Amino acid sequence: MDHAADAHRTDLMTITRFVLNEQSKYPESRGDFTILLNHIVLGCKFVCSSVNKGEEQKKLDVLSNEVFIKALVSSGRTCILVSEEDEDAIIVEPSKRGRYCVVFDPLDGSSNIDCGVSIGTIFGIYMVKDDHEPTLADVLQPGKQMVAAGYCMYGSSCTLVLSTGKGVNGFTLDPSLGEFILTHPDIRIPKKGKIYSVNEGNAKNWDGPTAKYVENCKFPKDGSPSKSLRYIGSMVADVHRTLLYGGTFMYPADKKSPSGKLRVLYEVFPMSFLMENAGGQAFTGKQRALDLVPTKIHDRSPIFLGSYDDIEEIKALYAAEGKKE
Repeated sequence: MDHAADAHRTDLMTITRFVLNEQSKYPESRGDFTILLNHIVLGCKFVCSSVNKGEEQKKLDVLSNEVFIKALVSSGRTCILVSEEDEDAIIVEPSKRGRYCVVFDPLDGSSNIDCGVSIGTIFGIYMVKDDHEPTLADVLQPGKQMVAAGYCMYGSSCTLVLSTGKGVNGFTLDPSLGEFILTHPDIRIPKKGKIYSVNEGNAKNWDGPTAKYVENCKFPKDGSPSKSLRYIGSMVADVHRTLLYGGTFMYPADKKSPSGKLRVLYEVFPMSFLMENAGGQAFTGKQRALDLVPTKIHDRSPIFLGSYDDIEEIKALYAAEGKKE
């Protein structure tokens, strides 16, 4: 037995240790957030195991939703839950209530399950400031009010990416330990990327600035090389690649979906929160994505997110279009 190697394996930065370290920087913290996050992590481990067993899509959608609701309620730290799978928000019963609201998509990209494409869970966390009866107003807040956001991707490995508002860190599930280990510390998105990611099948319905940006990606006017197109059609996988390699991920508004297709609370906001914390940007075509104020829990919005300079280019195209009108 190699005792030195075994000793090295035990000195690992697990996600629990990482969050506890963060917590120790705030003397006023009571450990509630750490407990909540542990329950989210448990939900992710359970879904990861179910995905790997090859459950069929319909079952997995329902199962993931139930797993996360039970995990979040049993933490005793939540008061409102909003799930992509449920039409109405869930108000937690008073005896199990805490001060956090969690918005989540339990299994994003689940239509891809049967063809082996990466799928994932997306979540965002708000904190309720004072003790009052929880209402929808507690979650219908701009994304910039979130205290944390992340996603867990179930693919060739199980990866959890998290931000608590100061940088972005990635953890990978070590199946032999059953623990998420810090493998991607302090993720920073490249300032400019060589990839664009969009469903080009919708091109005939795009607005002017989107069409122009994609045209510039393929046929750059300044003599630079063309960008590569990568589009998986699973938001978690597309955003994960964009975060690590740079470039842009877009789901613009079009004639068919004038409000875009992605949901504000549990898709657009968490991913925009992560992008900004990694040094990138997120834009709706009109404003910074995290400044949006949702009016309903399942509101949709167009979204352009990714490398800082690339999103600047998209913003300039929209500004030019605005001047023309």
